[in-house]
Amino acid sequence: MQRLKALRYALVFLLPLQLLLAMQWGTRSGMPDLLAWWPLLFFFVFLPAIDFGIGRDTVNVQTAQEREVSADPVFKWLCLAVLPVQIGTLYLSMQWFVATDLGPVGVIGWLLSQGIISGALAINTAHEMIHKNGRLEQWAGALLLITVGYHGFKIEHLRGHHVHVSTPEDPSSAPYGMSIWTFLPQALRRNSVNAWKLEAERLRKAGLSVIGWHNEMLVMTAIWLALASAVFAIAGIEGLLFFLAQGLLAAATLEVINYVEHYGLERRKTDAGYERTTHLHSWNSSYALSNAMLFNLQRHSDHHAYPKRRYGILRHFDDSPQLPAGYPTMFLLALCPPLWRRVMDPRVRAHYAALAS
Repeated sequence: MQRLKALRYALVFLLPLQLLLAMQWGTRSGMPDLLAWWPLLFFFVFLPAIDFGIGRDTVNVQTAQEREVSADPVFKWLCLAVLPVQIGTLYLSMQWFVATDLGPVGVIGWLLSQGIISGALAINTAHEMIHKNGRLEQWAGALLLITVGYHGFKIEHLRGHHVHVSTPEDPSSAPYGMSIWTFLPQALRRNSVNAWKLEAERLRKAGLSVIGWHNEMLVMTAIWLALASAVFAIAGIEGLLFFLAQGLLAAATLEVINYVEHYGLERRKTDAGYERTTHLHSWNSSYALSNAMLFNLQRHSDHHAYPKRRYGILRHFDDSPQLPAGYPTMFLLALCPPLWRRVMDPRVRAHYAALAS
């Protein structure tokens, strides 16, 4: 039974499937500009509608079964399978983009579609794997991040975000009242700069040169440059621009989700520093379908309390701050600050009022 439940996470592959369907339908129908928007329609309209219909899943794996479930290789290999799927889909998507006579509407739709699917597929899966100890998962996660050019996330997320989450020191934690349009550019810039600083700091402490193969940022950047060069050789300047644009949009997708996950939540500062991170410092959502398609990322409260827990055993806590919907819906809501604040600000206040009572 647990193995069958684990296989529900294979629903993640419905995301790249929408790109393949859009390519096929767009070519056959002669309406590629219109069908370029299909993956967005699926992700932001059909998925949330089905998500609301199915509802929440707040059942946790029993404590006595956690070790057995976590050790099931299905969880590991589903994540590893994302790497070839991401590379293959990205290649086919690039070839279709270059070969198809898209107008401005189609170009925008396809870049947004690929960028958001890359964010949900590549970065989200990489996020799961870079938290694990094994070198195979670590480097598979790094390669997924390299496909979108946001490989600094591997370093900054582990050594920066998880240390400083829900404090002013964290670029990926939005304070109460901050708009997504203020948050997004500073998060992209500061996280990228921080990754280089953190890696240089690690090397200096270890007595190693900052310039050399020990520098993980340099190695990952070299691989990314080699990949970009290969893209240019295969598909020319148009293919290269596609590759760069989808990467930027994927990174932006990640940071919008970071905004959703931590908006308005703060760790109290004491004389000894900030309080320990717990399941009270991230927004949680237990909508069943979107969690299955996002490797339980929406059970984010437990992830921050226990970062190395595998996604199959992440827990729901009733007293964690709760989002009113899954991430696809909250993503769109975040893009409209007046609506976002109307929905979320009362929830932030209610959460802190409950803690104070």
